[in-house]
Amino acid sequence: MEKKVQLALSIIVLMVLASSPLFAQSCNPNVPIDGGLSALLVAGAGYGIKKINEKKKEK
Repeated sequence: MEKKVQLALSIIVLMVLASSPLFAQSCNPNVPIDGGLSALLVAGAGYGIKKINEKKKEK
């Protein structure tokens, strides 16, 4: 039980350190993500439609 608590605390500490601005990468905040995000949405929708059609064919 003690090892689980120590592991959980060490993970929390690492997450807090990783999210601090000290380790943040400097990047341009005006970078557009629309193109990649749109592609992911279309791919996810296509995959979902494919799975729905497969379920309908099984019945």
